[in-house]
This record gives sequence, C-alpha cells and structure tokens, in this order.
Amino acid sequence: MTAMTRRGDVVVVGSVAYDGIETPREARDDVLGGSATYFSVAAGLFCTPHVVAVVGADFRADDREFLLRRGVGLEGLEVRDGQCFRWRGRYLDDFNRRETLETRLNVFERFQPVIPPAWRSVPNVFLANIDPDLQHAVLAAFPAPRLVVADTMNFWITGKRAALDRLLPHVDVLVVNDEEARLLTGEHGLPRALRRLGAMGPRAVVVKKGEHGAMLWVDDEPFFVPAWPIEDVIDPTGAGDSFAGGFVGYLSRLDRTPTSDDLRRAMVAGSVVASFTVEGFGVQRLAEVTPEEYALRLGRFRRMLTVEGEGEA
Repeated sequence: MTAMTRRGDVVVVGSVAYDGIETPREARDDVLGGSATYFSVAAGLFCTPHVVAVVGADFRADDREFLLRRGVGLEGLEVRDGQCFRWRGRYLDDFNRRETLETRLNVFERFQPVIPPAWRSVPNVFLANIDPDLQHAVLAAFPAPRLVVADTMNFWITGKRAALDRLLPHVDVLVVNDEEARLLTGEHGLPRALRRLGAMGPRAVVVKKGEHGAMLWVDDEPFFVPAWPIEDVIDPTGAGDSFAGGFVGYLSRLDRTPTSDDLRRAMVAGSVVASFTVEGFGVQRLAEVTPEEYALRLGRFRRMLTVEGEGEA
C-alpha cells in the first residue's frame, strides 16, 4: 500500500470561512479558510473527507468547485442567507505571534450541524473547534464511530467546561495546545497535564506546539515529532487544522481501531502535511501537493528522525 492509498471516509464538522491575513510581507483579503476547509484539503491526501458546515450566500462558486475537485463531499454544506464567517488577523515578525483584528461569525453564529443520513455510518469523525454542546450533538448522529477526534480552545474550556467534560469520555483523541492542556487540568507541567487529560476520557492527547512540532500522549507514554524546517514561511494560518487533517486522514485509511504505533505514524503524517500549508497563503500550497511530493518529504522527514550506524550518541 502506497503512502497515498485511499481507504475509508471521514466526516469533519467545523467552519468554512473567508480570512483576511496580514503577514510581515503581504496582506490578502477573502482568502478561503476555516477549520473544515484546511482539514478536508489535508485529509483528502489520504481519504475522502465530508464537510458539515454553513456558509453564506456570498460563498464563491469557484471555491465550491475547488473543494469538489479535491474530492471533498459537500452534501453537508448548508447555504444560508447572509455572509460567511469572516476572520482577520495579523502575524508579527517571527510568525509565532498572531493578533486577531476582527471576527464576524455571521451565519456561523446560528450553526446547527445536520449530518446527512448517508454519512452516519462513516467510521471516522473529526469535531473541529466548535461549541462542545454541538460536538456532543453531532456524535449522537453516529451510532458506532471507530475513531472520534476532537479539537477545542480556551473559550470553550472557560465558558462551556461542563459540556466539554461530558464530551471527553466519548472522544478517542483530544487535540489541544500547551495552554489549553494546562487550563483544562490546572497542571503547569505538560506531562502531568497530559496524564490527567487521559484520565478524563480520551485514549490519547495530541498537543500542537507550532514551529516546535507536536506531542502525542498515548498509553501513558509520550511521543514527539518536530516540525519540518521551513526556509520560507509564507502564512501559518490553518497549519494546526492541516496537521489534524493529515493525522486523521492517515488513520482513516485503516480498517481497524488504531494502535499506538498507528497514532505515532499519524503524527508524522500530520507534521509533513502541515509543513506544506505554511509555504503558501491559505490552502493554496496544500492544494498543489502531489503524492510524489508528499512521499519525498515524508522520506526526508523520517531520515531527519533517524540516527543510523553504530556507536553511542
């Protein structure tokens, strides 16, 4: 089986949006974005993603066609009167710090996900960063999912903690960053925080660390992958959702419950996929990736992690 063999489907529930992005080099408006967009384009390298989201009447026909050409199922994309979710942000000189300049939820403010009946037997589900009450309601539509991966953020941790606590026992993999892990557990040390998170329900926890890579905590053991060193960062927007797309997309090819080793390999896939995202604005660069290009960078990434030959370090 090659690195890009398709097996299985995944349903992603999240946002499809238009972003205004300012970097130290350039500024662009109306860039196609949103968590479900980045996730699905990334996951589409491995499997067939299906998007459940809401857009406004201003959603461009060419963006719909772009997603369809990428093999993304759009039967769950609802169109409402009004405007799409819009976000504007500015990256500072080192690209590690970002300021949110404007957020307009628009039609997304009244988002009530509806899972098409044909998708309810899909075995893999990604719950992007939305209200945990909505995440929980989405899961009720899937009678027996094999893999449930969920993202969250500080806003929900502080504002909807009870709902999030109810959700976590139904999640196989929780995706957070360092700050969110500490906020959820009250633990300052990351290993202790991850151990506590595991006790709250998820089998595994993934911690996104930006340019410093990502950490997996599974079976009470850590696993770390660095980020691929990028010489020319263009736009970091969506890198985390692209990582999740590569991670879940890789696992969606499996016809079994993922093992710990499967989760570790999925971490590598996610890191490689995310590395392409930051090389262009929005999903532009990610959409250009070929199977051969992915395989080449995957091989280089693996060599970066390997020490060959005899002797002691």
